[in-house]
Amino acid sequence: MARKQPDITVPGLSGKLAVVTGASDGVGLGLAARLAAAGAEVLMPVRNPAKGAAAVAKIRQRYPRAALSLRELDLSSLDSVAALGATLRGENRPIHILVNNAGVMTPPDRQSTADGFELQFGTNHLGHFALVGHLLPLLRAGRARVTSQISIAANRNAINWDDLNWERAYDGMRAYSQSKIAFGLTGLELDRRSRAGGWGITSNLAHPGVAATSLLQARPEVGRARATAGGRLIRALGGRGILFGTVETALLPALYAATSPEARGGRLYGPSGFQHIAGPPAEQELYSRLRGEDDTARIWRISEELSHTAFPEPVAS
Repeated sequence: MARKQPDITVPGLSGKLAVVTGASDGVGLGLAARLAAAGAEVLMPVRNPAKGAAAVAKIRQRYPRAALSLRELDLSSLDSVAALGATLRGENRPIHILVNNAGVMTPPDRQSTADGFELQFGTNHLGHFALVGHLLPLLRAGRARVTSQISIAANRNAINWDDLNWERAYDGMRAYSQSKIAFGLTGLELDRRSRAGGWGITSNLAHPGVAATSLLQARPEVGRARATAGGRLIRALGGRGILFGTVETALLPALYAATSPEARGGRLYGPSGFQHIAGPPAEQELYSRLRGEDDTARIWRISEELSHTAFPEPVAS
């Protein structure tokens, strides 16, 4: 008999504008649905408009009054990120919640973004870093909660400082770890800079544990014709409540980090079960890879340069 799945209560979000990347399927779709169900207006930037429209329809089947809208965004293109930023700044609506959730995982062969970066580093990290920079005025206006979705992979391997783009010797899992370590470091630095500069933004991190999300399924666009063997096993066991999570439970840490009055900036939230694989969300100790001040300053500077994104210096007024 399957065990009862954990859940959380989301506070009322009426009047709030939330932005969720990667909301056309998997965890992102679930997050968008839960935020909309709590009363937020949810903006869903997606790469594939048809897939996005199907996601909107799916959410409205369950929540007919859901306030949802689509925008185009390809995080593997800095031009696309800049275009979305310009569009939203033109609309001039404060953003109250930003969940940086979209990502790609372990393409079998090295691929590049439109700007020439290794796909995982360019999409998971640089694309989101640039997005935050372009949306910064709106995030400050909304005193936003920014939650960045990392991974337990950020607890192993390291940043390949000598070859950030993995041009000499590609390793898909190590490149994935690098993208999530970099992403986590800058998410924490955003919170520090906000506190130092009085920006009003709260930035924290979440990870979903291990579940059969869309990252492990067939992804022809990254060269994976069918779900990985590990993904099939995780789906089978997770669906029975054994060891692993499901999409519905994997989204809970990010949902908690983005909405709970108890969630704080500069912290990491993830499943509280065995080895943090599954279970109810809770605060966790920061991974050792996310504690280095020198690494944080270095990757922030590099990310600004590579993404052509300039953040203001955090000088309090």
